[in-house]
Amino acid sequence: MSYEPSDEILEKYADVMINFALNSGEGVKPGEVVQLRVPEVAKPFLVALRRAVLKAGAHPIVFFTPDGMAREFFELASDEQLEFFAEKYHRGTVDQIDHTVAILAETDKKELDGIDSKKIMAAQKAMKPYMDWRREKESAGKYTWTLAMWGTQEMADEVGMTLEEYWEQIIDACYLKEEQPAEKWKALYEELYSYKDKLDALKIEKVRIEAEDTDLWVTLGNNRKWLGGSGRNIPSFELFVSPDWRGTEGRIRFTEPLYRYGALIEDAYLEFKDGCVTKATASKGESLLKEMVAVENADKVGEFSLTDRRFSRITKFMGETLYDENVGGEFGNTHIAVGAAYRDSYTGDPSSVSEEQWAEMGYNNSVVHTDIVATSNRKVTAYLPDGSSQVIYEDGQFTI
Repeated sequence: MSYEPSDEILEKYADVMINFALNSGEGVKPGEVVQLRVPEVAKPFLVALRRAVLKAGAHPIVFFTPDGMAREFFELASDEQLEFFAEKYHRGTVDQIDHTVAILAETDKKELDGIDSKKIMAAQKAMKPYMDWRREKESAGKYTWTLAMWGTQEMADEVGMTLEEYWEQIIDACYLKEEQPAEKWKALYEELYSYKDKLDALKIEKVRIEAEDTDLWVTLGNNRKWLGGSGRNIPSFELFVSPDWRGTEGRIRFTEPLYRYGALIEDAYLEFKDGCVTKATASKGESLLKEMVAVENADKVGEFSLTDRRFSRITKFMGETLYDENVGGEFGNTHIAVGAAYRDSYTGDPSSVSEEQWAEMGYNNSVVHTDIVATSNRKVTAYLPDGSSQVIYEDGQFTI
């Protein structure tokens, strides 16, 4: 049986995205330009989002993507077409927009099954200049973005839910039953910030993550701060940091499946030495995992993240990283991302830092940023400048 959220829910959802998530919790301002990247299946949400942009006095630019066209591109495209980059178009887009709202919605999660992963990664690498330009503008404080999800029957089927059950997770996670969801988010983030401040105050040098088949050391590095509660993703309950990739050592087993580039990776396992992946295995999708970490600098850690189960209202596996990296459940979640670092994890002014200085501080630079999640019980111990150590996360929650 089909299901679609009510107009009231969509209006609240759009209000959160436009008037809260953008501008780091402040919402759009009159006269700003907002790019709306929405797939065909989520058109009802596009209508609500554009309406919210117009009511805010801003200017919407719609990037409306048809469903079901990705596979044919990879089947027909030559190497030249795979690597083509529309430089003037993308440069103009980045120069024009102040914000982006991107909506995830899939009508076929396995659309790219059987496609050579080298083709997928070639097309991904071709977009690196665009990603770099966006990041530079974001670092200069002139651009923000946010990501949200539109549930589809295919997404629900994939994880064994009805569409209504799937949407219930979205509605609950985004506080859309509240009279004023945006105000609820602001209050939640105030509480989340208190833990962020405690983590920053510890001045952690490195952390050790321990669990079954997992013993991983991550060096945070100098001039780092923890991030979270920025509105960059809706929903988002995680606190995370971009570490010095050179100080990653050990092994980590991930419990949650990962859908990437239209294909499925299960039971991923990574080993690190001197900051780089030296072994990558998976019970399914191993070739894609290996191709993924073979991309330039995608074999290095760009993010380390913790989600406290007391904050997250996500209780089920959703088959989408946006939700699965924020799952609460019994033991919360810990995850890392291989690939690009978040430069706003730097305590200083990111716009004043050269590429050489970013490299010297161990901030990873890659076209790829892939979150891989574990929801089993994990103990995270912080090692501090005075030589002491402190457990900061256990049984799915912060212990600070």
